[in-house]
Amino acid sequence: MSPHAASGDASAAAGSEAPRLDAAQLAEAFELFSRASEELSHAYNALQGRVEQLTERLTVLMGALPAGVVVLDRAGTLVQVNRAAESLFGAGLTGRRWDEVGAALQPSDTPGEVGIELADGMRRLSVSETALESGDERILLLHDITETHRMRLAAERNERLAAMGEMVAGLAHQLRTPLAAALLYTGNLRQPELGPLERAKVADRAIERLRYLERLIRDMLAFARGDCVGKQLFGVCDLAAELTHTLEPVARSRQIDFRSQCECGDLSLLGDRKALGGAITNLLENAIQHTEPGGMVHCHVTQAGDEVLFTVRDNGRGIDPALQERLFEPFFTTRAEGTGLGLAIARGVARAHGGEITLESAPGKGSTFTLRLPLPHGDPHPAEQAEGS
Repeated sequence: MSPHAASGDASAAAGSEAPRLDAAQLAEAFELFSRASEELSHAYNALQGRVEQLTERLTVLMGALPAGVVVLDRAGTLVQVNRAAESLFGAGLTGRRWDEVGAALQPSDTPGEVGIELADGMRRLSVSETALESGDERILLLHDITETHRMRLAAERNERLAAMGEMVAGLAHQLRTPLAAALLYTGNLRQPELGPLERAKVADRAIERLRYLERLIRDMLAFARGDCVGKQLFGVCDLAAELTHTLEPVARSRQIDFRSQCECGDLSLLGDRKALGGAITNLLENAIQHTEPGGMVHCHVTQAGDEVLFTVRDNGRGIDPALQERLFEPFFTTRAEGTGLGLAIARGVARAHGGEITLESAPGKGSTFTLRLPLPHGDPHPAEQAEGS
């Protein structure tokens, strides 16, 4: 290597070295670093104090909430609860599985509501669930709505009692007419000139009027009571099959094409099976009675979301829009032999189960009644537990 090349390499190496800081510059840099560190330390301490303050407020807030709060991690383990939740499920909940703790909750007839047995009796809870944006945890909120539920039932009962008060005038007429006819027929039985055949006809007419009175009084009591006498789990398709067995001969005797189809598989409902069966029977009988011979009445049972739909469709005369508003009024009927309580009772039973009845009809185009009932909270499939099915 030549002396000139070696000299050039040494110059290049010297030029690439970083300039050295003198003592004053190092002191200034260190002071800036210390100042930045101190500012970061103050900011961190302030942030930590703020977090502690917010945590304290959150703890006080959760403790003061009347609703039960349960925080679950991704695996379903309880990571945080408040005092209200402990009053429902007991102490020592943190670290336990929700599958184990939540087993104390009992399904109800209303979606989003459950029951739990406590020392002071059965309590009714409204349950809502919210997932955190991170997706790592979710929060269950349990509101005690026992008193609200009782007030709702009381309000519904008061409405029925008010309706009964409005029905008193109509009731007198409803009872007086068949009773007078029954008295007239039974009075004729005392006439000695009546032959055996005429006497039998008069007796049959008197019995018919008395049976009408019995049906009217039974329907009135059912409407006034309004509540359900019991709750049981039963298969939806089992109930549909039972209704088909009952109504098919009635439709055949009137030369009406009656068809029934249930697409609910092993779905089950929780409620008063007898009352629900009677409500749907009222809808089917109403359709059969308003359909001319040769017409059709179809009953289609399906699931729609968290509801079961009993759809009763006919191609009868249809219902005038002016009458549709009054159709569910007690004692309102368009039939001479009707009590005017069948549809009112059916709607009352549907509402007592958290459901509703809707109507679509037009003159000359038939009618469609749809009874909607909510599925029970939790697993709706244990039809093998059904009673009376």
